[in-house]
Amino acid sequence: MFAVVVTIEVAPGRMADFKPAMIENARASLGEPACHRFDVATDPDRPDEIFLYELYDDAAGFEAHLATPHYKTFDRLTSDMIASKQVRTYSVVEG
Repeated sequence: MFAVVVTIEVAPGRMADFKPAMIENARASLGEPACHRFDVATDPDRPDEIFLYELYDDAAGFEAHLATPHYKTFDRLTSDMIASKQVRTYSVVEG
């Protein structure tokens, strides 16, 4: 498995627009053959932050996700709503 964790700092005043687009993208992602999980999380103590946990078969599955029409639409629609974004990836350690 290949895990992707993303922390997004949404621009002030933009969360009401960003969150529905993020949730729609997550739902569409779950229909991808290599995507097993796509969680969207928030914390009331950090109202402008979104945390994503995504799980794919492998790195190629994540790359395929980035090439989907729904992701490209989401990215285009929300790029000006994002103040910062940190993406980290992890491969499951067998053993």
